[in-house]
Amino acid sequence: MPAERGIVGMDHPHYEWNPITTRPSIKWPSGDRVALAVVVNLECIETEPPQGAYHLPSLYSRGMPDYRNMSHRDYGHRVGIFRVLDVLEKYGIRPTVALDAITITNYPWLVKYISERDCEVIAHGISLSQIISSRMTEESELSYINGTMDVIEKAFGSRPKGWLGIEYGESSITPRLLAESGIEYLCDWVNDEQPYLMTTPVGKLFSLPLLLDLDDQFALHDRGFEVDAYARMISMAFDRIYHDSSKSGRLMVLHIHPWIMGQPFRIGYFDEALDHIVSRHSVWKASGGEVINWYSQGSVL
Repeated sequence: MPAERGIVGMDHPHYEWNPITTRPSIKWPSGDRVALAVVVNLECIETEPPQGAYHLPSLYSRGMPDYRNMSHRDYGHRVGIFRVLDVLEKYGIRPTVALDAITITNYPWLVKYISERDCEVIAHGISLSQIISSRMTEESELSYINGTMDVIEKAFGSRPKGWLGIEYGESSITPRLLAESGIEYLCDWVNDEQPYLMTTPVGKLFSLPLLLDLDDQFALHDRGFEVDAYARMISMAFDRIYHDSSKSGRLMVLHIHPWIMGQPFRIGYFDEALDHIVSRHSVWKASGGEVINWYSQGSVL
């Protein structure tokens, strides 16, 4: 169905347009000015994608199997994840770990390791080889969502409250299906510095916006920024967000891939950037679920 642009400039029904300068003031716990969350992403590439599955055209551009790409991401599972989690623990930041179903199935040791640490686990689809798109039927997408959540529940004992799509992928009905399936917050909409309520016919679904320009894959892998420049970007972004939070609380959500940031020549820069952030007063270090729970319970004054 063609999009219909309304008088407020929206051409989809997923949320109301609401400029940040017109909103009621947000107060984080203890009066903190900035809520900091870090989403750590573990995802797998399958040797061959299932018949009919949608994936990025570049994923298998070297042919199948592409062991270089597969093993590069496997570095994150074997080495990088431990560096990233150790740095977050150093600063008292509770990780929000986004796991795909193939990682959970293929890496039971990692599942146990993550279960024993103070992490929130959110759903991240099936695999990098299978992205939600509008090519799917409603039935197949619902099966994809519930199948992912079933795998997480079996491995960790409870169903996830958060969802991050593979490559931020969605169809036009994904928010509705997520809300109907019990998901409480969604990380795919990268358009704000505060959480907000999405529009769904059933249940409540909140957006937890990630800062796409500070996604390490987007900045370092796709756009080719030098890691020292990337670390400065994190610090500069925080300084501006902190400055703008004087009247109302702001949100800073970083999205980190251990196969990228867990490299030995990058992790120190990430450490330095986090040190810069947490050295300021009035920073609330929280998981994605903690942020949304506080916001949904009435942080708006």
